[in-house]
Amino acid sequence: MSTKRITIDPITRLEGHGKIEIFLNEQGDVENAYFQIPELRGFEQFCVGRPAEEMPRITNRICGVCPEAHHMAATKALDALYGAEPSAAVKKVREMFYSAFYCTDHTVHFYALGAPDFVLGPTAPAAERNILGVIHKVGKEIGLQVINCRKRNHHVIQMLGGREVHPVAGMPGGWSQHVTEEMRQEIEGYAKENVAFALFSLQLFADVVLANKEYVDLILSDAFTHKTYYMGTVDANNHVNFYDGLIRVVNPDGKEFVKYPPQDYTKHIAERVEPWTYLKFPYLKEVGWNGFTDGKESGVYCATPLSRLNASDGMATPKAQAAFEKFYETLGSKKVNGRYQPIHHRLATHWARLVELLYAAERMLELAQDPEITDPNVRVVVENTPTEGIGSVEAPRGTLTHHYKTDEKGILTAVNLIVGTTNNYAPIAMSVKKAAQGLIKKGTVITEGLLNAIEMAFRNYDPCMSCATHSLPGQMPLEVVIRDAAGEEVERLSQFVQRASM
Repeated sequence: MSTKRITIDPITRLEGHGKIEIFLNEQGDVENAYFQIPELRGFEQFCVGRPAEEMPRITNRICGVCPEAHHMAATKALDALYGAEPSAAVKKVREMFYSAFYCTDHTVHFYALGAPDFVLGPTAPAAERNILGVIHKVGKEIGLQVINCRKRNHHVIQMLGGREVHPVAGMPGGWSQHVTEEMRQEIEGYAKENVAFALFSLQLFADVVLANKEYVDLILSDAFTHKTYYMGTVDANNHVNFYDGLIRVVNPDGKEFVKYPPQDYTKHIAERVEPWTYLKFPYLKEVGWNGFTDGKESGVYCATPLSRLNASDGMATPKAQAAFEKFYETLGSKKVNGRYQPIHHRLATHWARLVELLYAAERMLELAQDPEITDPNVRVVVENTPTEGIGSVEAPRGTLTHHYKTDEKGILTAVNLIVGTTNNYAPIAMSVKKAAQGLIKKGTVITEGLLNAIEMAFRNYDPCMSCATHSLPGQMPLEVVIRDAAGEEVERLSQFVQRASM
């Protein structure tokens, strides 16, 4: 019996394009599996030659899911590039804007992309396994809450960022829109609604997922478990922060491995290229690349909502901290030296995302109630000659880094982006393979529901392929097949195409 190949193409409920290739051996077990990204975009290259100040508006066009993250990372990179340090008031306005973005983005993933697998079940009919199916099962009033959450937070994004999608407010050292008292009061009201919605969502997760033994067993199963390093941005107290702080990495046992400012990322992160995909694989330089394996000896790390919680000592707001403690205690984590040990069950990322949703809502409320938030002085005069700048934020999908170099006129000469999904590409590939090996054995009947369960292995990372597939020097494969009227192949013309032997 020859090797069999199972292809999932396209994979569903993600931004961008990708496919999963599963290869079975002669015994019918999974020999290998690949999470392949067949698209190339090239943002790093076509930004070269542009004025640096355009980057907050160019890079947020990478996709429409998280333009706010690229806008903010680009704006912070300009701060560093021009040596323009934002005031405390500017930082608070930016963070309030970013908190509103987190509320809407995490809501989208949980309810529209992740929830169908849990609320309806992994093997539910494909036509029902979507946001409409979720609303049908849990009630249209919940669907209305989801829509209202999105609506009010996008209104905040428009007020503060200039547009509901693809904001335009960021500038070196400043922000184009100051917060009026009328705006502050409106945003405060929205933030209070966000806190209530986040608490409601956590309770819904407890009622629908945690109360279902089958789902809990799936979360805790070995097929969806990996012990890797974890990355996330933390504040001075080692609490989760989305906007600013030091990047902290802990090892699989929870011990701090390194903590560094974003401008030092090249000292700690390297990127590997594989010939079968357009997406690169970052890894920890100090550990090295040892293949798609986990454990302390592997340089593979993870950067997700679960990773941010694992890399931190807690949350900076009270209700989120209570949810954080419940998360770890419910999943059996023990405290060592005063901090919880990492949770390695990757499907728990959906729960971690809701803990972060609550933190974003609480932080948005804190900032809306801060007297300094209405300071009208949010613009600065830039006088320094640009050279090089690095900016970083926590995108919902992981640590996002923008790195720019320019000439003396501010024209970009080099651009490097490491986005959340790129950080997670090696763990995603490992999770897809392990899930396939755990679910497909000799004699297994391949059903659509089973393949969807394998897709769940990547879906919990909430990958954004449009953001991630931005760089590969040079080549786009092209293959043209010419057939006659009967459909028979006459000629095949290929450029840069490599075929794997079967």
